[in-house]
This record gives sequence, structure tokens and C-alpha cells, in this order.
Amino acid sequence: MKVILAGAGAFGTKHLDAIKAIGGIDVVSIVGRRLEQTQEIAGKYGIGHATTELGEALAQPGVDAAILCTPTQMHAKQAIECLQAGIHVQVEIPLADSLEDAEAVAAAQRASGKLCMVGHTRRFNPSHQWVRQRLDSGDFHIQQMDVQTYFFRRTNMNALGQPRSWTDHLLWHHAAHTVDLFAYQAGGEITVANAVAGPLHPELGIAMDMSIQLKSSTGAICTLSLSFNNDGPLGTFFRYIGDTGTYIARYDDLFDGKEQKIDVSKVAVSMNGIELQDREFFAAIREGREPNASVHQVLPCYRTLHALEQQLLAQG
Repeated sequence: MKVILAGAGAFGTKHLDAIKAIGGIDVVSIVGRRLEQTQEIAGKYGIGHATTELGEALAQPGVDAAILCTPTQMHAKQAIECLQAGIHVQVEIPLADSLEDAEAVAAAQRASGKLCMVGHTRRFNPSHQWVRQRLDSGDFHIQQMDVQTYFFRRTNMNALGQPRSWTDHLLWHHAAHTVDLFAYQAGGEITVANAVAGPLHPELGIAMDMSIQLKSSTGAICTLSLSFNNDGPLGTFFRYIGDTGTYIARYDDLFDGKEQKIDVSKVAVSMNGIELQDREFFAAIREGREPNASVHQVLPCYRTLHALEQQLLAQG
């Protein structure tokens, strides 16, 4: 399978490492903002073509699929470009930063008949998969999820400590992870969604702190706290409170309510959520089926984000 990757930054290299671990996938082109830097990464991973133009990469002979790790504001337009070129596409979370753009990608997918998957990685992390297995077996039912998403980003830097060419967003990016995971794990639709935000950053123009409440049609509730102001510990921490236990997920690690570590090493073929996400994308292409976290499966998340955005705008 011939694949191109757009976005040679911190997250793009995570996908390149995942693809190397999977094997059997030929990355034929990589797209980046700066040609010299992109060529350097291409050389490191043995990729024969580097460019600053997505269209040039899509035109490489025999391309089957694309993975987009570009800035959020480019996701929808680029995903549509891939689909219209007859290429399967996986676009990193978030699908878009507006409901209108998210729905446009869904329409493009239907028109093309090609696969479109969104990188909602939490669905694939072994820790959350372990909880999902207990939910599916009926041994556990969620009463509440308590989630903290904390970063220290008072300047516009990426995960590698490099200046970003775009601005990250608590609602459209980081809340998307939890809004989708809550609906996915609770097994129902989100029927109540409320949000409040703290002061806007004077230069970035975004809220640096946010609080979100959700309720599922199953009766489960979720409380989500997000911050770019938090000076450690950093990351996202999920507490599942249920009828038969409490579980705390920290990325790919899982603990019970007494902080006893749970072995999730046998849940999937890898402990790397990005690798498992990519495996699902490639397997769905080969098997001609809808992938987990397809554009249509995650679209309700973006409808909820839109409703929350309207609340925040009304609050001023």
C-alpha cells in the first residue's frame, strides 16, 4: 500500500514511527511547510519524495492513501482534496474547527466512496480499549467520567518545544478527544452539553482555561477540565467511575481506584495508540469496510463542539 503523509511535525513523526512498526506500508511522499526540513525528515525515514505541496504528493504514482497531520485549520480542505483525488484519507484530530467544515468532509466522503477516518486516538489506546471490553461484556457501566486535560502552553509552541505556525484550541482540539470518547464509551448520544471559559489570551486570542459538562442518553455524566495554564503535571487523565469499579487511564496505562496498575499489554498487538489507530486505517482499506472513528461516526462529536461554541460566544 502506497501512502503519503502531510505534516512533518511532532505528530507526523509519530505516524512515521508507527508505520515503520507496522510494516508493509510504503510511504512514497512527505509534505511539509519548509522544504529543507521536510527533506531532512524524508531522508531519516527513507522516503524518496519530499514537497511543500499536497497536490504534488497526491500525484505520485499509485498512491492509495493519505495521512494528514497538518495544522487544524487545513484539515477539512486537505481531506476533501484527498477524497476528490480518489485517495483514502486519515485526518488527525480535530477533523475541523467548525461544524460546517466537518459536514463538508462527510459529504465529500459520501460522494467519493473512499474511506475517511479521523484520528480520535483515545478509541484505540489500550487503556480505553480495556474499559471498552468490560463495557461490551456488561461487567461495567459508566456512571461518571472525570477528565483533566492539562498543558503548560502560555506561548505558541508544539510538543517538541518548537514555535507553531498555527494556534491550538482547547475546545475544537483537546475537548474533541473527550467528547467523542465519552459518547463512544457511554454508548449513547450526548443530550446535555454546557461550557464556561476563562479569560482570552491577550495575544493568541483563545481561552486558556475551560470547563465542560456532558450528559449521555444512558444517564452517564462527564466533567471535563481543560487548561493551557497548568504548570504540571501535564497530560490528560481519565477517571471512569462505574457501578462495579473505578479506573484511571493515563494515556496507554490503566490503574484501578486504589492506584493498582492493570496489565493492558494483551489488549491489542501494540501498546502504542497511534500505531493501533494506523493499523485500523490500513486494515479497513484492505478489507473494504468502514473504519472505527470514521468521519460519520465522529460527526456527532463536532455537533456537540459546535453547540458548546455557541454557548461560549453567547457568554461573551
